Amino acid sequence: MGKSGRDWTQIYAIYGMEEGQTLVFLLIHAIFFSFLSVLFLIYFNPICDIFASLALPAGAARFAAGFTGSVTSISAVCLFFAAGNIFYSSVALHWDMAQRIVSAVNDWSTVKYALDVGCGRGILLNAVAMQLKKEGSSGRVVGLDRRKTTVSTLRTAGIEGVQEYVTCREGDARRLPFSDNYFDVVVSAVFVHRVGKEFGQRTAAAAAERMRVLGEVVRVLKSGGVGVVWDLVHVPEYVQKLQELRMEDIRVSERVTAFMVSSHIVSFRKPNHLLQPPGEVRLDWRCTNLC
Repeated sequence: MGKSGRDWTQIYAIYGMEEGQTLVFLLIHAIFFSFLSVLFLIYFNPICDIFASLALPAGAARFAAGFTGSVTSISAVCLFFAAGNIFYSSVALHWDMAQRIVSAVNDWSTVKYALDVGCGRGILLNAVAMQLKKEGSSGRVVGLDRRKTTVSTLRTAGIEGVQEYVTCREGDARRLPFSDNYFDVVVSAVFVHRVGKEFGQRTAAAAAERMRVLGEVVRVLKSGGVGVVWDLVHVPEYVQKLQELRMEDIRVSERVTAFMVSSHIVSFRKPNHLLQPPGEVRLDWRCTNLC
């Protein structure tokens, strides 16, 4: 049972898993390496003879066979671990982090319009909608995704009983199809790092594309609005960009391992005017001890 009181099986039954192909790839290779490990264990002596036929001394042949078998076994364990972490990150951790993103906004009762950038199948989108419903708000949340996931996303909203609070729209996060100062809250979960990946994750061009997304998030936020982004690896870049854009109350969570890499939640507030110096970056204790 997660901190939100919902079992991972319930979450998976509703939302499925967006990283399914990666999980299958890892599991197939983990099973393959496990099979090889068993073969090395059962046929160790014949394998030693094969190495010995390569003109290796008997001792060296046994060492080579043992070393190869050990590497194969360790590879299988690592692949199983990676598959487990990706499954956990896609389901239980994603749900838990969605609840934490929602809790980063102090007052949902005054929120009229919220945006989830890169909504996918709607875990964070529906968490926001459920919070609006809980507050008795008349607000709405828009889920934006470039992929054609509208039908599946609205289906999950219907299952969660929040379809009247949810709207889905296809669009490019680098050119958000909304006017300036439109949303009270903008959120995003493990999405921004994917933008610009066609240029390579660690290239200047890819970084520029990610910064365009942040610029668009700031543009569509109302003055005094709150932005909350959970993402992988590149959060220090986001903090620097938010400072350059003179956002206020920038907070960064503790490191959380997700999808086998580091991740953080960064939250900020758009000031009522942009004449102040860059805000201080503070460590937020609310997101500690997640892994």
